[in-house]
Amino acid sequence: MYKNFLKRGIDFLLSLLGIIILSPVFLILCIAIKLDSKGPIIFQQKRVGKDKTHFNIYKFRTMRTDTPKEMPTHLLENPDYFITRVGKFLRKTSLDELPQLFNILKGNMAVIGPRPALWNQYDLIEERDKYQANDIRPGLTGLAQISGRDELEIDLKAKLDGKYTANITPLMDLKCFFGTIIAVFKHDGVIEGGTGTLNNKGDD
Repeated sequence: MYKNFLKRGIDFLLSLLGIIILSPVFLILCIAIKLDSKGPIIFQQKRVGKDKTHFNIYKFRTMRTDTPKEMPTHLLENPDYFITRVGKFLRKTSLDELPQLFNILKGNMAVIGPRPALWNQYDLIEERDKYQANDIRPGLTGLAQISGRDELEIDLKAKLDGKYTANITPLMDLKCFFGTIIAVFKHDGVIEGGTGTLNNKGDD
């Protein structure tokens, strides 16, 4: 009941409410991004959605327009060179993820779920297949995000995504939601230009 019906309804209402309440924040960040560097305010990137369909994820742009496309930040040779001044603040506070409220409203994403992989992160997609974690809507945050985020190896991240997929309940979603708030304030598990191991590609 919750997984198949209530969860989507709650996601829709939460994202709509979030967009309305945070509209002044959206406006301030849009102005800051535009004043800080040339380029669009919103960054779009092809990601893997439910049942391995593709969709464009929305983020506030945090990098220069000459940044190599379709490449996770930590694989760049010198990521700090490409990240803008406002972008550093947005990434540190995870405010760059706010436009994904529109992805949730549209139904591309959920509030809680596995973070959407890049379309070419074949190793992560393949690992998630083992746990049916590609069969549900990806999320703004999830169990892997409160368990290490960029520090996790691909296989462990996929296992955590599978654990969530097998246990989609209100209690689990609340755990991930409040765990994310704590992780953001503590700045846990975020590594620019690198990850916990060479096998980890990260997801952003």
